[in-house]
Amino acid sequence: MTPLVECVPNFSEGRDQSKIQRIAGAVGSVEGVSLLDVDPGLDTNRTVMTFAGPPEAALEAGFRAIARAAELIDMSVHRGAHPRIGATDVFPFVPLSGVSMEDCAELARRLGKRVGDELGIPVFLYEAAASRPGRGNLADIRQGEYEGLPEKLARPEWTPDFGPARFNSKAGATVIGARPFLIAYNVNLNTRSARMANEIAASIREKGRIKRDADGNIAADADGEPLRIPGKFEAVKSVGWYMESYGRAQVSINLTDHHKTPLHLVFRECCRLAENLGARVTGSELVGLIPLDAMLEAGRYFLRLQGRTPGVPEPELVHTAVLSLGLAELGPFDANQKIIEYRMNTSQNRFSEMPLKSFIDLVSSDAPAPGGGSVSALCGAAGSALASMVAALTHGKKGYETVFPEMEAAGVQSQQLKDGFLEDALRDTEAFNRVMEAVRLPKKTDEEKKARCAALERARKEAALVPLEVMRRAGRAIDLAASVAEKGNRNSVSDAGVAASALRAAAEGAYFNVRINLPAITDENFKKTVRTESDMLLNEIRSAADKTVESVLKALDQAEKKGG
Repeated sequence: MTPLVECVPNFSEGRDQSKIQRIAGAVGSVEGVSLLDVDPGLDTNRTVMTFAGPPEAALEAGFRAIARAAELIDMSVHRGAHPRIGATDVFPFVPLSGVSMEDCAELARRLGKRVGDELGIPVFLYEAAASRPGRGNLADIRQGEYEGLPEKLARPEWTPDFGPARFNSKAGATVIGARPFLIAYNVNLNTRSARMANEIAASIREKGRIKRDADGNIAADADGEPLRIPGKFEAVKSVGWYMESYGRAQVSINLTDHHKTPLHLVFRECCRLAENLGARVTGSELVGLIPLDAMLEAGRYFLRLQGRTPGVPEPELVHTAVLSLGLAELGPFDANQKIIEYRMNTSQNRFSEMPLKSFIDLVSSDAPAPGGGSVSALCGAAGSALASMVAALTHGKKGYETVFPEMEAAGVQSQQLKDGFLEDALRDTEAFNRVMEAVRLPKKTDEEKKARCAALERARKEAALVPLEVMRRAGRAIDLAASVAEKGNRNSVSDAGVAASALRAAAEGAYFNVRINLPAITDENFKKTVRTESDMLLNEIRSAADKTVESVLKALDQAEKKGG
């Protein structure tokens, strides 16, 4: 995978567009970095920027942005609703692909050292990059905010990780670290009451609230430390505030690990708590970007609440999530701009987005790709789509109640396989193009010949592995086709038969494409391993398809006799 990191710096300026654009320009000045989102807030007087790129480019863009913010922002006159400690308040590195959390922590340390040495800004490391106990939590480092920095920096336990241990009145301090993907999310209330929003925030956040006795006094432990009542959700931070620009209160939430606590469960709990207080949740908003899987899980969750199957196409899941969470209440919600995977996809020729006729016309032309490998993957996508259709037509239908859970799972898995096949169609063409690129490499000198041979070997291996993955996917899909053929809606049994036949065609076509790429590969162990697995998969898929088609034909015979 291409090494990619995401950076989500927060700058203490949300009102002066010229300053915001100049900071954004510093990010965009680095080649290879994509500025994905700029989200300013008037009331918070804070801008969240999101950009991504290769590690070294992201580090350079980070330094330029922090330097520009220190030049433009004067913290001595800054006021805003959000807690903050400096001109660049926080700067996290987030692993996207091909990098580990430790890789990101090392990037944080390198950036922190440079900011401290070259800009004279005190830097504290947090989360995965934290250098000592007590600095893992951003809220702990921010405690006292900018105004409390002079006193904090004078304490030995708060010596910064990098930079001088003295107060920088203009730039403040900066917190740099590495963390998992964080979803910044606000839930909107039909009230101006910040007190209500804070009450909800205290109930849902992991840290909870301070415990009080019957007289309202703070309860403390033997060491005099306040006791706390834990909140409902792990990996959730939240506060309540009133947003004058929206004329309403919000529960402002950071989900620091959406796999531990999903977005949709937090939203539902906010709805319940607001109702208990006599208020109502009217919608919500995302600040910055969100991972696709969080939106898909939300879509499936709300479809299940409605008694509908979650085995629907990806766009429908996203649409359901947007509607159910009320993400378009305060302004249009553009999934292509807000979902990070959609923003990072720069391909302009995705077969999955091409009209069917355009794809078939392209196949029928004299262009060598897309060819049989892509068509095989398309057959797999069509077979999986049909299996999902049969599952959807079974789910919720009277008389099939006992198989609803199985059909729901089959529909969800078939949709995922369908999308995988569509990506395989593009990957197969890209793999072929890389072989052609390697063929065209220069071969005049011995060194050029050696480099060309190595490139050809890599490209031909990939060209064999892509159709092998199509076969693996077909093996999983054929089991689902067999399941819906056996237990699904009898009125759609013919569709299950077509699904099995299409998946067999996908596997056979992919097998041909594996075989044609093997002879030119010199790695004998690779060739033997791939040939053995592809032979095995072909036999298994043919056998499973034959049994499924046979059972479908029997069902059709029985229906014909019954009709007669």
